[in-house]
Amino acid sequence: MEHGLSVFEEVRSSDRANQKLAVFEGARSSDRANQKLVVFEGKNIRKTWHKEEWWFSVVDIVESLTNSPDPNDYWYRLKKRESEEAKIELSTICRQLKLISSDGKKYETDCVNTEGAFRIIQSIPSPKAEPFKLWLAKTGYERVQEIENPELAQDRVKSYYELKGYPKDWIDKRMRGIAIRQELTDEWKNRNVGQEKEFAILTNEISKAIFGKTVQEYKEYKTLDKKNQNLRDHMTDWELILNMVGEKATTDITTAKNSQGFDECKDSSIQGGKIAHNTRKEIEEKTGKQLVSKNNFLHLEKSHVKEIKMNKPKSDK
Repeated sequence: MEHGLSVFEEVRSSDRANQKLAVFEGARSSDRANQKLVVFEGKNIRKTWHKEEWWFSVVDIVESLTNSPDPNDYWYRLKKRESEEAKIELSTICRQLKLISSDGKKYETDCVNTEGAFRIIQSIPSPKAEPFKLWLAKTGYERVQEIENPELAQDRVKSYYELKGYPKDWIDKRMRGIAIRQELTDEWKNRNVGQEKEFAILTNEISKAIFGKTVQEYKEYKTLDKKNQNLRDHMTDWELILNMVGEKATTDITTAKNSQGFDECKDSSIQGGKIAHNTRKEIEEKTGKQLVSKNNFLHLEKSHVKEIKMNKPKSDK
């Protein structure tokens, strides 16, 4: 995703091995951007940021606490039992929020906030109840900390890239790029640009102006064939720098011209991208080297997965 992502949003786990790094994700806003995957004792729990607080998938909580082969059925029977025996309607503490399912599509799913999760935990006899409560409280507390002190989220993102094996100089540029991107998307939000789809279109205009390629075309050029692979995580130093120039120029042009709405912001995006394009062409002319590169960091993903496999404890069998 190359859309409206905040510093909390930009980093996410790209495969099952990386799910263990989900603690560095923070919170991603707007639709899929706001949805997260966290792990409790090896079980994936989906959550989403809604009305200024985290909401968690009920069936994921049920599965984590019970190891039930059919958590949906367990949840159905739990609601029925509580309604008949305790005269409590657990459905009233739930909200139907869209979460990404295993098929990659979004479905309305029963979700609860932290308070609701504690209530459901009370209805499920499980030795994992107390550890889960502590984990739940910690998850919510970390989000509050990051809102009050954004530097904590930045530290998490930096730690993520360090663990992946990225060079320090590259990480510094990547972090600066995230901040510049946030500044730009904040301007778009304040100028009546619709999030997600329109953000994607404007981002593509900047990318085409700088590099001659849309985000998807650039990913294909770098042989990034997975949807969850972030193009910027595979940019070279110069590509990151040029991207920053284009987005920073777009922000400044947008504010200077007081661009309003999608069409005016699109014009500003093209102009900002052209400034970075001119910089790219001049550098290429002076150095004789092409800055649009097929290089990527896929080797870091492979080495990280290999490292996890090598460090996996041997079976006692």
